[in-house]
Amino acid sequence: MALGATIHTFDVSLADVDRGVYDDLTLRVARHPSETDAYMMTRLLAYCLEFEEGIVFSEGISATDEPAVLVRDLTGRVTAWIEVGAPDADRLHYGSKLAGRAVVYTHRDPAKVMAPWAGKRIHRAEDLVLYSFDPGFIDQTVAGLERRNTMTLSVTERQLYLELNGTSTSSAIHEHRLA
Repeated sequence: MALGATIHTFDVSLADVDRGVYDDLTLRVARHPSETDAYMMTRLLAYCLEFEEGIVFSEGISATDEPAVLVRDLTGRVTAWIEVGAPDADRLHYGSKLAGRAVVYTHRDPAKVMAPWAGKRIHRAEDLVLYSFDPGFIDQTVAGLERRNTMTLSVTERQLYLELNGTSTSSAIHEHRLA
């Protein structure tokens, strides 16, 4: 019998001063058995850091033609393609052509994530942004992960302050560009 997804619930208090986004969210995040806690946490942070009307988690690993997170406008058109981890250049090319904007959030070494993209065709590569966090930040964060979570996330001047279940951590949000 195949294992099902593990559901994690997050009550999030979001205060993104940089973008003027303030909201309280209750998110149910399904973690596929083959998905690591680090990937799931990065996916959750990407959702919060990109939060706007029309944002949704995709079907995840089982959705091969969608990113981890996407934003649709009221007509259903994809306006933001938000990848997590280390997507290949073909996915980024497809997502960048489909959406008005494509970004990647990673919990891995950004240089190693970007290296395979060098010399590959990626639509509007100069507009593509890879975001990463301080080394060890995601590992430190997932150590406090539970099935039901209370989270406060604040962003100011591209510095992320996170409290997860009573444990506080922080990280800069690093921006990397191809061009």
